[in-house]
Amino acid sequence: MSKWEKVMLGEKFKISSGGTPSTSKLEYYKNGTINWVRTGDLKSKYITQVDGLITEEALKKSSAKLFPVDTVLIAMYGATIGACSILSIEAATNQACAAFLPNKDVDSSYLYFFLSSKKKEFIKLGVGGAQPNISATILKGVEIPLPPLEIQKQIAKTLDTAAELLAMHKQQLVELDNLIKSTFYDMFGDPVANVKGWATKPLLGVGKFISGGTPSKDRNDYWSGNFPWVSPKDMKVAYISNPKNFISNKVFEETSLKKISPNHLLIVVRGMILVHSFPTAINTVEVSINQDMKAILPIKEIDVVYLKHCFDNMTHQILKIITTAGHGTKKFDADSMGKVIIPVPSLHLQNQFADIVTKIEEQKALVKKVIDETQLLFDTLMSEYFE
Repeated sequence: MSKWEKVMLGEKFKISSGGTPSTSKLEYYKNGTINWVRTGDLKSKYITQVDGLITEEALKKSSAKLFPVDTVLIAMYGATIGACSILSIEAATNQACAAFLPNKDVDSSYLYFFLSSKKKEFIKLGVGGAQPNISATILKGVEIPLPPLEIQKQIAKTLDTAAELLAMHKQQLVELDNLIKSTFYDMFGDPVANVKGWATKPLLGVGKFISGGTPSKDRNDYWSGNFPWVSPKDMKVAYISNPKNFISNKVFEETSLKKISPNHLLIVVRGMILVHSFPTAINTVEVSINQDMKAILPIKEIDVVYLKHCFDNMTHQILKIITTAGHGTKKFDADSMGKVIIPVPSLHLQNQFADIVTKIEEQKALVKKVIDETQLLFDTLMSEYFE
């Protein structure tokens, strides 16, 4: 818990907000030279450039205001509520951004980290109404611990170091994923173009397809077991062993839901996630799946790791042939699957690739552990300084 005296933000800061010049007036935007920030721009600690620009006339004839460098912005409305950034450039903002003007007694970086530490609280405060929001009045009533300026700077520097470490390790994960992708292309080429001329199979011929289902939610006894039940919400990792939901063995005794042995390829075949992505994963334990998914047990000529990454590198093509059901839901049905052709290199080469992927995944696991430890350190520091 912070040992420093606390003051209300409204007592220490001038808190302002911006505005949106009329979009019907072209002269407010055409050839604009003034940076104009929207809440979607609050993605990183510092804002160094933005896409939005308005004119001098727009600034004069609207509620938009020009804020100086070191102004700290926080999103007050909608999906980005609680997101923060510091201006590294002079900029105006729309009305959904609250702006904390620079104060000689408060380090901007320190204020940024403090506001970031309160994001979950701001989200809770903003719940309700057609569009969740926090107001400047709410922000003014929030208390901030305020040590001497030099200590504020030391705290901000410490948190910056932890945040940079976290970002570096996350970038390592990205680079390891890119290594897997580049290795696939080096060994097999583009699976859609198949420039290496591998033998091919239609998607529906690459293995046995197994469907899933959802046990009745009215039966509490169906949901009181410890057997893994996978839904599209779990499809955020490459390997699945511990999904969010578990069911009882009674489900398999009383319904047609099947148990799926390890090393199947799990894919999502229905849902709005198919608008922008095509999730795949390999189950490392016995699981069951819901009705929006399929499990594929590859034929002996195809390695499951190769098949997963073949799918991953065909995502762009697959998304183009996804169809839409009458009620608007996206689906990867049999007709769509019939349009997908899978290259089938030699099993020896596939196995070589799988061995490489296994080694890279081991490295990823180590990096993820470091990320978890660094995140814990960062969260502990934030709690120590600001709670």
